[in-house]
Amino acid sequence: MPNRVVFYLEGPPSGVDLLIDSVIISCSSLEQFKESKRFIDGDVNIILNPCFEDGVNNWSARGCKIFVHNSLGDGKITPLYGRFFASATDRKQSWNGIQQDICGKVKRKLAYEVTAVVRIFGNASANVCATLWVQSQNGREQYIGIASLRASDKEWVTLQGKFLLNGIASKAVIYLEGPPMGTDILVNSLVVKRAKKLLRSSSPDIEGLKGEMVHSRGIHDINIISNHDFSSGLLSWSLNSCDGYVVSGESSLYKGVTAVTGMNYAIITNRTEAWQGLEQDITSKISVGPTYSVSAYVRTCGGQNEPAPVIATLKLEYLDSPPSFVFVGRTLVSKEQWEKLEGSFFLESMPTRVVFFIEGPPPGKDLLIDSVKVFHSGLRHSPKMLYGVNIIDNSNLNQGLKGWSPLGSCTLSICDGAPYVLPAVARDSLSHHEPLSGRHIVATNRTEIWMGPSQTVTGKLKLHLTYQIAAWVRVGSGASGPQNVNVALGVDDQWVNGGQVQATNDRWNEVSGSFRIEKQPSKVIVYVQGPPPGVDLMVAGLHMFPVDRKARFELLKEKTDKVRKRDIVLKFRGKESSNVPGVSVKVTQVKNSFPFGSCINRSNIENEEFVDFFLRNFNWAVFGNELKWYAIEPEQGKYNYKDADEMLDFCKRHGIETRGHCIFWEVEDTIQPWVRSLNQNDLMIAIQNRLRGLLSRYKGKFRHYDVNNEMLHGSFYQDRLGKDIRAYMFREAHKMDPSATLFVNDYNVEDGCDSKSTPEMYVQQILDLQERGALVGGIGIQGHVSNPVGPIVCAALDKLEILGLPIWFTELDVVASNEHVRADDLEVMLREAYAHPSVEGIVLWGFWELFMCREGSHLVDAEGDINEAGQRYLALRKEWMSHADGHINTDGEFRFRGYQGTYNIEVTTPRKKSSQSFVVEKGETPLVLTINL
Repeated sequence: MPNRVVFYLEGPPSGVDLLIDSVIISCSSLEQFKESKRFIDGDVNIILNPCFEDGVNNWSARGCKIFVHNSLGDGKITPLYGRFFASATDRKQSWNGIQQDICGKVKRKLAYEVTAVVRIFGNASANVCATLWVQSQNGREQYIGIASLRASDKEWVTLQGKFLLNGIASKAVIYLEGPPMGTDILVNSLVVKRAKKLLRSSSPDIEGLKGEMVHSRGIHDINIISNHDFSSGLLSWSLNSCDGYVVSGESSLYKGVTAVTGMNYAIITNRTEAWQGLEQDITSKISVGPTYSVSAYVRTCGGQNEPAPVIATLKLEYLDSPPSFVFVGRTLVSKEQWEKLEGSFFLESMPTRVVFFIEGPPPGKDLLIDSVKVFHSGLRHSPKMLYGVNIIDNSNLNQGLKGWSPLGSCTLSICDGAPYVLPAVARDSLSHHEPLSGRHIVATNRTEIWMGPSQTVTGKLKLHLTYQIAAWVRVGSGASGPQNVNVALGVDDQWVNGGQVQATNDRWNEVSGSFRIEKQPSKVIVYVQGPPPGVDLMVAGLHMFPVDRKARFELLKEKTDKVRKRDIVLKFRGKESSNVPGVSVKVTQVKNSFPFGSCINRSNIENEEFVDFFLRNFNWAVFGNELKWYAIEPEQGKYNYKDADEMLDFCKRHGIETRGHCIFWEVEDTIQPWVRSLNQNDLMIAIQNRLRGLLSRYKGKFRHYDVNNEMLHGSFYQDRLGKDIRAYMFREAHKMDPSATLFVNDYNVEDGCDSKSTPEMYVQQILDLQERGALVGGIGIQGHVSNPVGPIVCAALDKLEILGLPIWFTELDVVASNEHVRADDLEVMLREAYAHPSVEGIVLWGFWELFMCREGSHLVDAEGDINEAGQRYLALRKEWMSHADGHINTDGEFRFRGYQGTYNIEVTTPRKKSSQSFVVEKGETPLVLTINL
């Protein structure tokens, strides 16, 4: 769309006057109007010749050959769409494929959606990737991964993803790549469009629809149905497997039928099924919680004149599950007159798509519709939720095995000798609990690892609620060492982890965890599993209950006040410091000194909006990939410090402290091939070179280093060079940069979901390192969390606290497709961390959409809109700033309690106003400061 469009009439020779009358510009058809609107909205594919109707025009080969076919392999492969598809063949490298230059068609800081229909030939299955190659104006190259999908030679699959350019590109090429050499990539179509920008309410308790409410109107006055009176034809409406058109005035077919309101109404015809009718997508305009009122005027025509039902319905679509349908309202109609259809609905959870439609008369009857309205009614649906109530029947086994059944062919029996108290993490969360009975279930004759005691809980679970699990478990004497025991849920055909632990046969082990159901299941069972076949499994006191997060937040606010605040006494000196009328004090905190950081990438610092949000809301940074060994030295002896240097310079200019992530990474899959191929001696030399090169170059510039990432989950260096190599890395790093604090860093430590990384295991690993002379200075908890439960997180922190080391959340993110649920998850983690005395910093693993490792974890969308999770983060940062005002007391003092950080104080006397600043540091005793007036 140009900035300015000018229409003009011209043509006669100079000297000839031009007379003009009645100039009209109109859209010649509804379809042309829709097409022009699609162009303006960005709903146009920027790929030329997307379905290969024009052969290979506009396409080029990337290191291979490309051809266009209408069938392949004796006609066994045919296009899914259209008549043609392309093949990228004679591929010698995984990056060989088919490409198209889109430079000039994509704009920076705008999000684009990519959809490709692909398959492979010459291999049973392989990954196909969509990638964007970008070259900036200064010549810097960047490869942006858009999407990856496992494709097969059996069927066409749809590859989908998004991308965004932070900087101005001089070249931009999108291409499909991925399978190993010898495998052909087949492409049926490629579409690249502007990503659809959804309207969203600011919170579940919406006060307005963003972008649609004017100041003079309330939320209850807004009809969320677009083109409700059909004044723009069928624009915004879709026909559901039938035909339709709009009548203005009186229909030539149905004499005497005029619109109830306005001039127009819709006629839906050629209906062969009762469910065929008119529909509209309202996903972006509704939210969870509010009740919506629905009304429409309807009647029928055609067929017999018996009354026929017309129904308003919602179609709810979820990811990877069949759609569900919600009844909204119903009325009986005839050919004689318009009838008003009325109803209401609310959503307990947010689907991925919501479609409102009107259906119902028998086949053969035409359906007439006028004035469709859907309003926020002003009411909220508030189902009573019994938080902290156990949904497991007969947890205490006082009724024998009632409610329990064996999963598989194992045998269940009840024995005595189990704990009489609940696991500690459950006691504070349950609203009511009794001492345990001391009984437990024993599962014997187990022939598969998944066999154990089970219970059906279908119908007891609410969508999007977080549930906590707690139980005691133990394994039989036949086990050789600790065994994984897992509390699992079978949700239809999917497995959900509810918590796991390495259980022993000499004592009872506490297992805890959490889960959440995001789509409506038809069947849910909970069961305990894990030890190998032949090993008996014992379970006691299994509890499962929804968590009351808000009640927990109130406790954390009190804890935060004790941990993060300090009493401050301001003593005023000067002749005007006594408590006389007009002498007032106003204290404002301008900076909280607690470290709040974020992951950033090199391309991010070219995006002005990203930089603005980052600098306003964070004071620490960690580099996503730029400091890792595979980024610095992808090939032996070939170094790239440029990106890290530029990022470090950016942080220094803006006063941002930095963490060095990471010197080494113990997980083998993350190590570049040339390092994996080294023999023992050469590997040791490479490690020494890496330490010397990195730490000498950046000595004193990074406050922290993650020395060897994820040592609980990987053992590449230890397996090849022995147990001391890890401590050696710490010892040498300290020698080369003694100013840096050296961290261990690992994941799944805080949530009870991973038996490899329990807090106890982490503590033991750190103690082992310290015994070998490693100067471990900090404990890094990555914090890639799903379904967090406060008491579980707090219990893990309490166990790590025993070491007396500072704890940092180093890579925190939470994942939920619903941004309101995501906001709650983020608040759980931030409040738990900020309230714990051993936590000394929180670093988010990013905040901007399309630059996150996990989809559904961003706080700001690709084009800069702050979602509910981002708003929650900002609200907490604001909550953790202190302000006070009042008057100097008779002792010449002003007292308040505030967070650590920088403050401005403003004193107003009858004669003048003065101001100065001061800093509140961490301390147990009151901070006494003298202020001279």
